[in-house]
This record gives sequence, structure tokens and C-alpha cells, in this order.
Amino acid sequence: MQFEEFDFFTQAPAAPAAAAEAASPLVRLQYLVDNTPAIIYCTVPSGDFKMTFVSNNALNVLGYRPEDMVADPNFWFDHIHPDDAPNIFSSLASIFTEGQRAYEYRFRTADGTYLWMHDSLRLIRDEHGAPLEVIGSLTDITVRKRMEQAQHDLIAKLREAHEQLLQSEKMASIGQLAAGIAHEINNPVGFVNSNMGTLRNYVATLFGVVDAYDQALAAQPLPAALAARLAAARQAADLEFLREDVTELVKESMDGLKRVKDIVQALKDFSHVGETEWQVADLHHGLDSTLNIVANEIKYKCTVEKHYGVLPQVECLASQLNQVFMNLLVNAGHAIKERGTITLRTGAENGWVWIEVGDTGCGIPPENLNRIFEPFFTTKPVGSGTGLGLSLSYGIVNKHGGRIEVASEVGKGTRFTIRLPVHPPKA
Repeated sequence: MQFEEFDFFTQAPAAPAAAAEAASPLVRLQYLVDNTPAIIYCTVPSGDFKMTFVSNNALNVLGYRPEDMVADPNFWFDHIHPDDAPNIFSSLASIFTEGQRAYEYRFRTADGTYLWMHDSLRLIRDEHGAPLEVIGSLTDITVRKRMEQAQHDLIAKLREAHEQLLQSEKMASIGQLAAGIAHEINNPVGFVNSNMGTLRNYVATLFGVVDAYDQALAAQPLPAALAARLAAARQAADLEFLREDVTELVKESMDGLKRVKDIVQALKDFSHVGETEWQVADLHHGLDSTLNIVANEIKYKCTVEKHYGVLPQVECLASQLNQVFMNLLVNAGHAIKERGTITLRTGAENGWVWIEVGDTGCGIPPENLNRIFEPFFTTKPVGSGTGLGLSLSYGIVNKHGGRIEVASEVGKGTRFTIRLPVHPPKA
């Protein structure tokens, strides 16, 4: 569009037509406006802010002819991104009190894409103070916005890497502590277990001797007074109850010691969380060891059902996969509020294995399903979770060349499925 002939411009003296036009302030101004990076525009100061002037460079920046933009009374509003428009509409009226406004929003171009624009608006008033028009400049800031987004993404990745490093160091420290505890517990448990085995044999021997005495006494009658004394002693000792109860006590003690040994072994397995060497491992053993570790977290409200298939040995970082199992099992336990079931299923086919951890908990709302693997995303109360568990799990499974899938229904439960190649690419 061309500038109108305003009276306040000084007319040039008589000269040839071409020279007069070249020296005209209007021509100079027109050239500057058309070649500035910003699109200059004017609108009416009311209603839909219909454009009354748009500089010619709009065609180069946005792909629209200025006359088409001026002809459409709703052009400006109709081309603002729907997500950005409400903020502008709700605050635009303040230009009449503040005199100016600035916005950053996405504007649809002629090819249908969106450019980020910086829009600076200023209200012009006449000599009586009445609004005359709004002038503005639109500047393409798409490159800047992309750089800001790239910087934001980089900072987020650095933050995630930092948190993962802290988490890894924490897990390594826990592993060292667990290894020390396991070693200290293992020594006394070892000799107690040995002593209980010896005690069981001694008890069997003692009752064997008692049985031999009974047989000898039965073969040769005793004087009545002696027989009465032996019978009273036998009744006072409740020998039959002792025979049954001491055997049961020794058995229960042996079972308890086995449970302690299993926990110690699980601690020893868990203590290798910092290892970086790939190895061939039994994933069922990893699942069972992890169950021992998290037993106190889930045993009071969860029933664990195992439906294990036949799994081949898998090349993996076993302790890191155990960390994945732990995260999924703890999350499953937290999802169950009162009583529920955690189901473990495994299987293998076509060079891949799969491990499924399902629960009958509260489920995950659909709007959160696409975000659960994002670092720091958590629906738990502040202080109850870091939001890194599933993010770390996703990274570990991805490192193994596998994938982790989730299916959930609110009120019915959630099912995570880990799929891993038997021979991962990086092994």
C-alpha cells in the first residue's frame, strides 16, 4: 500500500518529474517502511481493530498482499494461533488506558504454517485526546523462539542428566551400603543356620534315646512305685507335646533363617547397581530378588501372583533391569490403596522376552498416560516422589534395545510390559 499525501510534507521546488519524485519525503519513507524487517500497520481503535494500512513487506514475510489484509475486517484476529488468541483478546482493551501493548504470538502465514511474531502496538490520540488509530509493528521472531526452545530443551536434558547422575550415585551408594549390610548379616546367619541344623539332629537323637528307653521298659516290667514315678515325670513333661512342638519350632526357625538368607542374597544382588558390564542373566532370578527387596513395601496390602513362562538367558545389565523391576513393583504397590493384586507374567518369542507387571490399583488417567515417562512428572504429593522412576526405567529399557508399554484403566488397574531382545545391539 502507498502512503497518502499528507499536507505537512514540504513540497519540492520545480524540477524534472523524476528528480522531484526521488527527492520526495514520501518516497523515501515508503522505501524505508517497505524494506524494514518489521511489518508496519495501522488499525481502527475500536471493535475488531480492522487494519487500515499494511506495509508492502507483508507479502515477503507472511505471503499476503497488503490490500487483502486491509479488505478483510477480521484478518488480524482470524490469523492468530487459537492457543494465543485468548490472552490477546482478554488484555487488548488495556491499550486505551496504558497507551501501548506488546505481544508475542503465532501468526498463520499464507502457506498455512505459523511464524512467531513480536507485535508492538501504540495508541494515537488526536488533539482532543480521543483515540485516532492504533499503529503497530510486527517482527518475525521465529528464529529467536526456536533458539529459546532449543536452549530450554538443552537445559531440560542437562537437568535430567544431572538428576540421573545423582540418582545413579545414590543407587551406587545404597548398593555399597547393602553389600556391607549383607556381609555383616551373612556371617552370624551362617553359624546360626549351621547350629540350627545341628540342633535338629541332636533333638532327633534325644527322642531316639527316649524311644529306646520306652521300648526297654516295656519289655521288662518295673516295680509299681518306680513305674508310677516315671509315668508322673512323663506326664509332667508332656513328652508327646514336646516331641511335636520342638520339631515344629526347629522347622520354623530353619524357614525363618532361609528367609533371612534370601533377603541377604537379594541385598547382595542389589548391591551391584553400579555395574557396567553386560552379562548373561536369569530375569526370573532378578524379579524374585527384587520382590524380596520390596516385600515390606507391598506385603501388607498386595497379593503377588506369578505366572512365569520359560525365559532364555538374556544379555543385559542385570542390576539396572532389577532397578526397573523395583520401580514398577513399588509404583504398583502405591497404586493399590487398600487390598489388591500384583501380577507378574513373563514369556518369550522370536528372539525377544517380555515381562509384564500388572496391578489392580487406581489406574492412570488418560491425560497423564502420554506424560508418565517424562522426567520429573509425578502425580504423587510433594515430597512423595521425584518423578524420575519411570523416566529412568524408560532410559534403561531403551539402552537394552527394548521398549516399555503401558495400558491402564482408571479404577481397574495398570499393566506395564517390558520387551527386551535376548541379544541387544549394544551387548
